[in-house]
Amino acid sequence: MLLNKRLSIWYFINEIKSQILFICIFAFCIGLLDLLPGFRKISLPLNIPALVGTAVSLLLAFRTSQSYERWWEARIVWGAIVNDSRTLIRLAIQFLPEKQAQEFAERQIIWTFALGESLRKLPFSIKVQEYLTAHQIDALNVPNALLDEHSRQVRKAFSSGEISEFQQLQLNDAITKLCDSMGKCERLKNTVFPRSYSILVHVLIYVFAAILPFGLDDNQLIIEVLVTILVPTMFIAIERTSIIMQDPFENTPVDTPMTSLAQTIEINLRQMVGEKNVPMKKENPLYYEM
Repeated sequence: MLLNKRLSIWYFINEIKSQILFICIFAFCIGLLDLLPGFRKISLPLNIPALVGTAVSLLLAFRTSQSYERWWEARIVWGAIVNDSRTLIRLAIQFLPEKQAQEFAERQIIWTFALGESLRKLPFSIKVQEYLTAHQIDALNVPNALLDEHSRQVRKAFSSGEISEFQQLQLNDAITKLCDSMGKCERLKNTVFPRSYSILVHVLIYVFAAILPFGLDDNQLIIEVLVTILVPTMFIAIERTSIIMQDPFENTPVDTPMTSLAQTIEINLRQMVGEKNVPMKKENPLYYEM
């Protein structure tokens, strides 16, 4: 997630450098061809590029809005995960013996890290791997397996008479909310933004770049070349921003800060169960956090 710090302009330039290069080459070629008598006679009413530019602007506005909604939904889901993790451990502390509450807290901490790493399709961190090995958890969907362990512990506590039926329902309800949030994350991860829409926007941007020079004044060659470079580049930058924002779990600077939120959850839960050596978050010197 981008922070309120000085952003790296090179990150965005690197994302669209190939398109910028293509637009620059195209603009200079059009400028050189415009010096030839045959091409100087070609002229389009400015209304035509303006109409195409308006269409591109509307499509980009819709695309950016939809991409932001996907990103914001992911952030809302992870905000719910933070709250539901605290709720689950608060209930465990109230209903269960201290040792079992600590087991719940440790498992929930591992769950948050495992969920973020699995959504980003990264190898599990050493912390997660050590926990899985120690508890002999081997599953294709590790976060779901950890929630199963939550449920097993609740069932065992109810069977042994440590908690009442009402307390069991409360704990199961908290686990269900975590499972629901996990499902929402998986839906966002696996639902691809329609490719046909992306192709349409991209094609229209290049169509606009192709006809724009023929609607400008041929007597001001330098201005014609600069406008042909700047306007399509702005459209491409907006389109690329929406593309990288539409996938909030891709391990990029605009990601939902799942690792940072998992660290926050770890600090909160360890403090709740009374641990003394609680790891604190380090200050982030970068312009984004993961």
